Amino acid sequence: MTEEKPVVLVTRKLPAAVEARLARDYAPRLNPNDTLYSSEALIAAAEGAAAIVPCHTEHFSADVIARLPQETRIIANFSVGYDHVDTEAAKARGIVVTNTPDVLSDATAEIAMLLMLGAARRAGEGERLVRSAGWRDWSPAFMVGSQVTGKRLGIVGMGRVGQVVARRARGFDMEIHYHNRSRLDPALEAGRTYYERVEDLLPNCDILSLNCPATPETRNLLNAERIALLPDGAIVVNTARGALVDDAALIAALRSGKLAAAGLDVYNGEPDIHPDYRTLENAFLLPHIGSATRETRDAMGFRALDNLDAFFAGREPGDRVA
Repeated sequence: MTEEKPVVLVTRKLPAAVEARLARDYAPRLNPNDTLYSSEALIAAAEGAAAIVPCHTEHFSADVIARLPQETRIIANFSVGYDHVDTEAAKARGIVVTNTPDVLSDATAEIAMLLMLGAARRAGEGERLVRSAGWRDWSPAFMVGSQVTGKRLGIVGMGRVGQVVARRARGFDMEIHYHNRSRLDPALEAGRTYYERVEDLLPNCDILSLNCPATPETRNLLNAERIALLPDGAIVVNTARGALVDDAALIAALRSGKLAAAGLDVYNGEPDIHPDYRTLENAFLLPHIGSATRETRDAMGFRALDNLDAFFAGREPGDRVA
């Protein structure tokens, strides 16, 4: 008899090549209409599924994990972040959790540079002006922003993405300063300036890029007290997680002029972001597209499936986080 393939619940529509591999190797329950599951619908859809392949849009709280069917043994995330999963609850249930690191570093770093340039050069304002037919003429005082070339870039979180951002920023002759949980090896540090405390980094940042994971320790990392340590007219970029930012504090700093601008791809409560961001001309906003390239989305899917393959073959998944 042919052994039955494991049933895999796939919570969102994935790239065609990824779904084709799923269909070849597993018994997938796909989501062709890309419907967002509620917690109740997720639990119901998981009935009989040995594995779930979710995105960051599905939230696996302790309550959800407790109510998953007994058959569910692995959550193979289609994302590098896994703060949407209560990993302690998963461990308690004996459910393995994996993520997809490495493969989205280049794409996310590209978006960090786009946000940096867009915020500094007032690209969002300019694009809206052209589309609304509000552009009337040119003058030396028109749409004046800031250069990024030669500026001091501070990076919080010098992991995979942070290191790629640093390398890309070198192309703009930027001076790299960073804070990380631990100092990089000298070969990786490559002349960048390390700060053990984020508070010591901030006064040395013309532009601040947030690239660390969201954890209980980093939640609201950028609050009013730390924003006050940044130089007047600094720019903030966030491609990591919205939870790193105290929205009220950032919005107040953008309104007051303490900060010149912000470039954001991630938010608290997305897509229901703080409504005041939409009113700020100096907020350059993108809809969480850091990994949104064809190449990266395929690679993320294949990485998630590599973890599934290892698990069902009785091997340790390479990207296990719980």
